[in-house]
Order: sequence, then structure tokens, then C-alpha cells
Amino acid sequence: MRRSTRARRTSGNTRIKRVLAVVGTLAVFGGIAAVTQISSAEDRRTYRRAASASCVPASPGATAPSGAGSTTRTWQNGRWVRNHWGDGQLSVAECQQSGPGGTGAGAPTVACPDVKSSLPQVPDQARAAVDRELALLDTQIAEANRRLAALGERDGQDFVNNAILRPLADKRTATLNRIATAIGRVAQRPEGLDQLAQCAIADNGQNGDDGGSNNGGNSNGGGSNGGSSGGSGNGLEVLAKDCGNSGLQPHDGFQAGNRCVSTAFGEVGAAANNPSLLITQFPNQVRRNQPFTLRVTTRNLIRDRFLAAGQGGYYLESSLLNDQGLVRGHFHTACRMLDGTRQPPNPADMPAFFVATEDGRGGAQADDVLIQIPGLPRSGLAQCAVWAGDGSHRIPMMERANQTPAFDVVRIRVN
Repeated sequence: MRRSTRARRTSGNTRIKRVLAVVGTLAVFGGIAAVTQISSAEDRRTYRRAASASCVPASPGATAPSGAGSTTRTWQNGRWVRNHWGDGQLSVAECQQSGPGGTGAGAPTVACPDVKSSLPQVPDQARAAVDRELALLDTQIAEANRRLAALGERDGQDFVNNAILRPLADKRTATLNRIATAIGRVAQRPEGLDQLAQCAIADNGQNGDDGGSNNGGNSNGGGSNGGSSGGSGNGLEVLAKDCGNSGLQPHDGFQAGNRCVSTAFGEVGAAANNPSLLITQFPNQVRRNQPFTLRVTTRNLIRDRFLAAGQGGYYLESSLLNDQGLVRGHFHTACRMLDGTRQPPNPADMPAFFVATEDGRGGAQADDVLIQIPGLPRSGLAQCAVWAGDGSHRIPMMERANQTPAFDVVRIRVN
């Protein structure tokens, strides 16, 4: 009897290891390398000790919706898209997990658009039927999560798409149609619910736990070289080229002002290779707290480099080009509510939504990434912007002064 119990425990432990191995294989098959590690193992240990000693709430807009981790992944068009909420600033829970004894990682789960918040006012006559269907949606997600957790030795991409996401979308489509029919029997039938059928895979793992490397994230910050101005520019004396004569403290890679950054600008590409991007699909109008999607199309941006600003990677690394002369970095998306259109907004205000995105893709040709926005909290006019960043979050340099940087902005009415 004792021998049988030990055998079952051994078998269970082996299965857990196999599941973890397959989850790691999924990330490799997705074609991305995690680039959010701190520059060295010692830096990681130091950061975790500091985090566990003092865990404070993240700034507004710094954490993912529904309490997810500071880094999440979704499965889009055959690859993982990694979103860094708040540029890597940890939530209190993640901060505590980063200390001694913390696990720091979560299993991948199915992430689906919220249906309840997207429904109109449900008439009393239809409420019971709608509640049953909403409960069924939860059951469908739970079943998909169980199947995902039971992954065996399968091709990760094919299994996720064919055995989990597509069947789940079919079930959700049928359920959403029944919700629309139930409401339509006693009131106006809601339109567009079928757009909420598609789900993705989200991974709530910690930054840097996917085996990626920092490859050059040196924290030396560049030399001061005495602060000599040297040379001239357009007949003007150059006031400074470094921080040698600055009265401000050196910048340390964290998000603090009144500091001086000595990190060299780094590599700038040819004009034809400079990054550009565009918001190529967006809604003109949404309801308050209604989820919506922005499609962002980038060109000449290799989206594989991200040093978490919340972990000391801000303005830390020089700009880098790949072998084809293209910028290595990521892009940001933010939405903020405008108080009016006659005065510029307060630059210190926190956005209602913010995320940094890298997915190991990108190149000379235009390609798309979908940004899922969980909804904006109040009515009014929203300004949603996207802009490219190098590995340390600066807008990539351009060859010429009269080139337009890689950014785009749209305005969306929130009712």
C-alpha cells in the first residue's frame, strides 16, 4: 500500500514536470525570446530582495486588467504577443511573490472578452435566460482551461488552435447568439455580440522566466568624459554632451526625474530603415467599459527588445540595430481621457490604459499586432496613441530632423 502511494506521487510529479515542459515549448514555438530579465542574476536577486522588503501598490494603469500579472501573453496569428503592463512595474502580489519563497509564475489560461459588460440593459423577461447563458460561458472557459492544463506531448501551436481556441469560439458563438435571441424576443436585439467569441491564451508568468537574455543590457551608463561641450552646432555653442558638469544626480534606470542620463544614444539607421507605424483599425465610438481592439501595423521595427522600466531598464541601454539595420525594440499603446480639445492635457496624469508590446516579430515589411483594450472607465473623448520604443523605451532616432517619428494617435468617443 505504501509502495502504491509513493508510485502515485512519483507519477503525479512527473506529469507536472511534463506540463511545465510543454508550456515552455509553447513559448519557443511561438518564436519569441523573453527580454525582460534584469541584466544579471545578481541584479535579479538584489531586485527581488528589495521588492519583498517594500511592496507598494502600482501606479494607476500599471497593471493588467482583471488582476493579471505585469507581463501577459496572448496567442495571435501563430505567435505569442507579449504585453508589458506599466513597463514592467509589479503589482503588490507579484512583488510579494518575487521575495523569498514566492513562486513568481502562473499557468497559461484562456482569456476571453467580457460579455456581461458589453450587453445592453437586459429586460426582466429575458434576465433568467441571459444569466443561464452567461454562466455557460464561464463553464466553457473553465473547461478550456482544464484542457490547456492537461497538455501532453503535442505540437503546441496546433493543439492550442485546433483543440482549444477554435472549438471554444464555436461554442461561444452559439451561446452569444442565444443571448441575442433571448433579448430580441422582448426588446431590440443586440448587434455585434459574435465579435466577442474569439479568445486567446494568456500567460501570467513573471518577467524574465522564459529563458531569454538581455544581450548587452549593460548598466554602466556611459562615461562622463569631463562634460566638455566641444564643437558647435549651427553656429551655437554646444552646452553639454554628457553629464560631467551636470548638477543633477545620475539616472539609475528607474523612472525618476531631475536626473541626468549618460547612456549613449547608440545606433541610428538609414532613413529608409527608420521605424514607422500606424493604427490601421479602431472604433469611432464605444460604450463606457466596453472592450475594443486596436490594430497596430509596424514597419522597420524588430519587436524583440524590452528592458522593464519598472525594474531599472529605463534609459539604460543604447539604441541597437539588427544585421539589416533595423531598430530593435517594441511599441507602446496608451489611452487617456481628454478634458477638452482647447488645452493640452496635463502630462503628469496617468493614462486610463497603457501597455508595452513585443512579440519577437517585425521587419522591413508591414505586419499587424492586435491590442485588446478592456474598456475605458468614463464617458468623454479618449485619445489613444501608439509609439515605437527602442529597448530602453526612447522613441527611435531618425536619420533626418524632418522625418516623422514612429507614432500615431486616434480619438474615440466613449458614451
